[in-house]
Amino acid sequence: MIRLHRGAIALAAGFVVPLGVAAALVPFRATFAETAAALVLVAVVVAVAVLGSRIAGFLATASATVWFDFFLTRPYFRFAITHRPDIETAVSLFVVGVVVTELAARNRHHRQRATEEADYVGLLHRLSELSATGAPREAVIQQARTELIGLLHLRACRFESEPSERATVRMEPDGQVMLGGNVWDVDRMGLPGPAVELAVAWRGRTQGRFVLTPTPGQPVSLERRIVAVAVADQVGAAHRLALRSA
Repeated sequence: MIRLHRGAIALAAGFVVPLGVAAALVPFRATFAETAAALVLVAVVVAVAVLGSRIAGFLATASATVWFDFFLTRPYFRFAITHRPDIETAVSLFVVGVVVTELAARNRHHRQRATEEADYVGLLHRLSELSATGAPREAVIQQARTELIGLLHLRACRFESEPSERATVRMEPDGQVMLGGNVWDVDRMGLPGPAVELAVAWRGRTQGRFVLTPTPGQPVSLERRIVAVAVADQVGAAHRLALRSA
Protein backbone atom coordinates (compact mmCIF):
# COMPACT_ATOMS: atom_id res chain seq x y z
CA MET A 1 0.00 0.00 0.00
CA ILE A 2 2.83 2.39 0.88
CA ARG A 3 4.56 1.69 -2.45
CA LEU A 4 1.35 2.48 -4.35
CA HIS A 5 1.11 5.90 -2.70
CA ARG A 6 4.83 6.63 -2.51
CA GLY A 7 4.61 9.55 -4.94
CA ALA A 8 1.82 11.25 -2.99
CA ILE A 9 3.64 10.65 0.31
CA ALA A 10 6.85 12.16 -1.11
CA LEU A 11 4.97 15.25 -2.33
CA ALA A 12 3.29 15.70 1.04
CA ALA A 13 6.64 15.29 2.80
CA GLY A 14 8.22 17.80 0.43
CA PHE A 15 5.81 20.46 1.69
CA VAL A 16 5.19 19.47 5.31
CA VAL A 17 8.62 18.34 6.55
CA PRO A 18 10.46 21.62 5.80
CA LEU A 19 7.56 23.47 7.45
CA GLY A 20 7.80 21.31 10.56
CA VAL A 21 11.59 21.56 10.81
CA ALA A 22 11.59 25.35 10.33
CA ALA A 23 8.87 25.74 12.97
CA ALA A 24 10.82 23.48 15.35
CA LEU A 25 13.85 25.76 15.04
CA VAL A 26 11.90 28.87 16.09
CA PRO A 27 12.70 28.55 19.85
CA PHE A 28 16.41 28.40 19.02
CA ARG A 29 16.66 31.18 16.43
CA ALA A 30 18.12 33.67 18.93
CA THR A 31 21.17 31.44 19.46
CA PHE A 32 21.09 29.45 16.22
CA ALA A 33 22.68 31.17 13.20
CA GLU A 34 20.55 31.52 10.08
CA THR A 35 23.20 29.74 8.01
CA ALA A 36 23.12 26.75 10.37
CA ALA A 37 19.32 26.64 10.10
CA ALA A 38 19.64 26.76 6.32
CA LEU A 39 22.00 23.77 6.41
CA VAL A 40 19.47 21.81 8.46
CA LEU A 41 16.82 22.58 5.84
CA VAL A 42 19.22 21.55 3.06
CA ALA A 43 19.56 18.18 4.79
CA VAL A 44 15.76 17.88 4.74
CA VAL A 45 15.70 18.65 1.01
CA VAL A 46 18.40 16.03 0.38
CA ALA A 47 16.38 13.39 2.24
CA VAL A 48 13.20 14.16 0.29
CA ALA A 49 15.04 14.28 -3.05
CA VAL A 50 16.80 10.95 -2.47
CA LEU A 51 13.79 9.07 -1.10
CA GLY A 52 11.14 10.74 -3.25
CA SER A 53 11.07 12.15 -6.76
CA ARG A 54 12.35 15.15 -8.70
CA ILE A 55 9.05 17.01 -8.21
CA ALA A 56 9.04 16.23 -4.48
CA GLY A 57 12.61 17.52 -4.22
CA PHE A 58 11.75 20.77 -5.99
CA LEU A 59 8.68 21.20 -3.77
CA ALA A 60 10.84 20.61 -0.67
CA THR A 61 13.33 23.21 -1.94
CA ALA A 62 10.61 25.83 -2.43
CA SER A 63 8.99 24.97 0.90
CA ALA A 64 12.29 25.11 2.78
CA THR A 65 13.11 28.52 1.27
CA VAL A 66 9.68 29.98 2.04
CA TRP A 67 9.55 28.74 5.64
CA PHE A 68 13.16 29.77 6.24
CA ASP A 69 12.07 33.29 5.32
CA PHE A 70 8.86 33.14 7.37
CA PHE A 71 10.16 31.61 10.61
CA LEU A 72 13.90 32.23 10.76
CA THR A 73 14.68 35.65 9.24
CA ARG A 74 13.72 39.15 10.37
CA PRO A 75 11.02 40.38 10.31
CA TYR A 76 9.69 37.13 11.78
CA PHE A 77 6.38 35.65 10.66
CA ARG A 78 6.34 37.74 7.51
CA PHE A 79 7.26 36.82 3.94
CA ALA A 80 9.93 39.48 3.72
CA ILE A 81 13.70 39.61 4.20
CA THR A 82 15.38 42.90 5.04
CA HIS A 83 18.98 41.83 5.72
CA ARG A 84 21.24 41.16 2.77
CA PRO A 85 23.03 38.18 4.41
CA ASP A 86 19.66 36.53 4.98
CA ILE A 87 18.74 37.10 1.33
CA GLU A 88 22.02 35.50 0.24
CA THR A 89 21.42 32.55 2.57
CA ALA A 90 17.87 32.04 1.26
CA VAL A 91 19.07 32.18 -2.36
CA SER A 92 21.87 29.74 -1.59
CA LEU A 93 19.40 27.40 0.10
CA PHE A 94 17.18 27.44 -2.98
CA VAL A 95 20.03 26.93 -5.47
CA VAL A 96 21.63 24.11 -3.48
CA GLY A 97 18.23 22.43 -3.10
CA VAL A 98 17.61 22.53 -6.86
CA VAL A 99 21.10 21.17 -7.65
CA VAL A 100 20.86 18.38 -5.08
CA THR A 101 17.42 17.39 -6.33
CA GLU A 102 18.61 17.19 -9.93
CA LEU A 103 21.65 15.12 -8.96
CA ALA A 104 19.50 12.74 -6.93
CA ALA A 105 17.04 12.35 -9.82
CA ARG A 106 19.81 11.58 -12.31
CA ASN A 107 21.42 9.09 -9.95
CA ARG A 108 18.05 7.38 -9.49
CA HIS A 109 17.58 7.25 -13.28
CA HIS A 110 21.03 5.69 -13.86
CA ARG A 111 20.42 3.14 -11.11
CA GLN A 112 17.07 2.21 -12.65
CA ARG A 113 18.63 1.83 -16.11
CA ALA A 114 21.35 -0.43 -14.71
CA THR A 115 18.74 -2.60 -13.00
CA GLU A 116 16.68 -2.85 -16.18
CA GLU A 117 19.71 -3.82 -18.26
CA ALA A 118 20.59 -6.54 -15.75
CA ASP A 119 17.00 -7.81 -15.99
CA TYR A 120 17.25 -7.93 -19.80
CA VAL A 121 20.46 -9.98 -19.61
CA GLY A 122 18.83 -12.35 -17.15
CA LEU A 123 15.78 -12.70 -19.37
CA LEU A 124 17.82 -13.68 -22.43
CA HIS A 125 20.02 -15.97 -20.35
CA ARG A 126 16.99 -17.87 -19.04
CA LEU A 127 15.65 -18.34 -22.53
CA SER A 128 18.96 -19.41 -24.07
CA GLU A 129 19.61 -21.81 -21.18
CA LEU A 130 16.20 -23.37 -21.66
CA SER A 131 16.93 -23.85 -25.36
CA ALA A 132 20.46 -25.18 -24.75
CA THR A 133 19.22 -27.85 -22.33
CA GLY A 134 17.15 -29.41 -25.11
CA ALA A 135 13.75 -28.32 -23.84
CA PRO A 136 10.84 -28.87 -26.24
CA ARG A 137 10.22 -26.03 -28.67
CA GLU A 138 6.77 -25.52 -27.15
CA ALA A 139 8.36 -24.89 -23.75
CA VAL A 140 10.72 -22.30 -25.25
CA ILE A 141 7.81 -20.61 -27.02
CA GLN A 142 5.74 -20.54 -23.83
CA GLN A 143 8.62 -19.01 -21.88
CA ALA A 144 9.17 -16.45 -24.64
CA ARG A 145 5.46 -15.54 -24.59
CA THR A 146 5.62 -14.94 -20.84
CA GLU A 147 8.74 -12.80 -21.18
CA LEU A 148 7.28 -10.75 -24.05
CA ILE A 149 4.07 -10.00 -22.16
CA GLY A 150 6.02 -8.52 -19.26
CA LEU A 151 8.67 -6.87 -21.40
CA LEU A 152 6.30 -5.04 -23.76
CA HIS A 153 3.40 -4.52 -21.31
CA LEU A 154 1.12 -6.67 -23.47
CA ARG A 155 -2.44 -7.75 -22.82
CA ALA A 156 -1.82 -11.02 -24.65
CA CYS A 157 0.67 -12.78 -26.91
CA ARG A 158 0.37 -15.86 -29.11
CA PHE A 159 2.67 -17.74 -31.45
CA GLU A 160 1.73 -18.74 -35.00
CA SER A 161 3.83 -21.09 -37.10
CA GLU A 162 3.15 -19.24 -40.34
CA PRO A 163 3.92 -15.55 -40.91
CA SER A 164 1.16 -13.27 -42.10
CA GLU A 165 1.28 -12.43 -45.78
CA ARG A 166 -0.01 -8.91 -45.19
CA ALA A 167 0.89 -7.78 -41.70
CA THR A 168 -0.21 -4.16 -41.39
CA VAL A 169 1.79 -3.56 -38.21
CA ARG A 170 5.21 -5.14 -37.81
CA MET A 171 8.11 -4.80 -35.41
CA GLU A 172 11.31 -4.60 -37.41
CA PRO A 173 14.68 -6.17 -36.45
CA ASP A 174 15.92 -2.76 -35.26
CA GLY A 175 12.97 -2.43 -32.87
CA GLN A 176 11.09 0.14 -34.95
CA VAL A 177 7.36 -0.43 -35.45
CA MET A 178 6.01 0.19 -38.94
CA LEU A 179 2.39 1.15 -39.56
CA GLY A 180 1.33 1.73 -43.14
CA GLY A 181 4.91 2.35 -44.22
CA ASN A 182 5.55 4.91 -41.47
CA VAL A 183 7.45 4.61 -38.20
CA TRP A 184 5.07 4.62 -35.22
CA ASP A 185 6.12 6.65 -32.17
CA VAL A 186 6.03 3.77 -29.67
CA ASP A 187 8.08 5.68 -27.09
CA ARG A 188 5.26 8.19 -26.73
CA MET A 189 2.05 6.46 -27.86
CA GLY A 190 2.75 2.79 -27.21
CA LEU A 191 2.31 -0.11 -29.60
CA PRO A 192 -0.55 0.41 -32.07
CA GLY A 193 -3.46 -2.00 -31.86
CA PRO A 194 -5.12 -4.32 -32.25
CA ALA A 195 -2.08 -6.51 -33.01
CA VAL A 196 1.61 -6.22 -33.87
CA GLU A 197 3.60 -8.92 -35.65
CA LEU A 198 7.02 -9.90 -34.37
CA ALA A 199 8.67 -12.28 -36.82
CA VAL A 200 10.57 -15.31 -35.55
CA ALA A 201 13.53 -15.91 -37.84
CA TRP A 202 16.96 -17.50 -37.84
CA ARG A 203 19.67 -16.52 -40.29
CA GLY A 204 17.20 -14.84 -42.59
CA ARG A 205 14.68 -17.70 -42.66
CA THR A 206 11.28 -17.06 -41.09
CA GLN A 207 10.12 -19.71 -38.62
CA GLY A 208 6.82 -18.13 -37.53
CA ARG A 209 5.64 -15.07 -35.67
CA PHE A 210 4.45 -13.74 -32.36
CA VAL A 211 1.19 -11.80 -32.50
CA LEU A 212 1.35 -9.11 -29.83
CA THR A 213 -1.81 -7.60 -28.32
CA PRO A 214 -0.67 -4.28 -26.83
CA THR A 215 -2.00 -2.31 -23.90
CA PRO A 216 -3.37 0.88 -25.50
CA GLY A 217 -1.34 3.99 -24.78
CA GLN A 218 1.38 2.19 -22.81
CA PRO A 219 4.78 3.53 -23.96
CA VAL A 220 7.46 0.94 -24.71
CA SER A 221 11.10 2.01 -24.91
CA LEU A 222 13.35 1.13 -27.84
CA GLU A 223 15.57 -0.89 -25.50
CA ARG A 224 12.64 -3.13 -24.57
CA ARG A 225 11.69 -3.60 -28.21
CA ILE A 226 15.25 -4.58 -29.16
CA VAL A 227 15.26 -7.16 -26.37
CA ALA A 228 11.91 -8.45 -27.68
CA VAL A 229 13.50 -8.97 -31.10
CA ALA A 230 16.33 -10.86 -29.39
CA VAL A 231 13.73 -13.05 -27.64
CA ALA A 232 12.16 -13.88 -31.00
CA ASP A 233 15.61 -14.72 -32.38
CA GLN A 234 16.17 -17.10 -29.48
CA VAL A 235 12.96 -18.91 -30.39
CA GLY A 236 14.13 -19.10 -34.02
CA ALA A 237 17.45 -20.58 -32.91
CA ALA A 238 15.64 -23.11 -30.70
CA HIS A 239 13.57 -24.18 -33.71
CA ARG A 240 16.71 -24.79 -35.80
CA LEU A 241 18.26 -26.81 -32.97
CA ALA A 242 15.11 -28.92 -32.74
CA LEU A 243 15.23 -29.63 -36.46
CA ARG A 244 18.89 -30.67 -36.28
CA SER A 245 18.31 -33.04 -33.40
CA ALA A 246 15.19 -34.56 -34.98
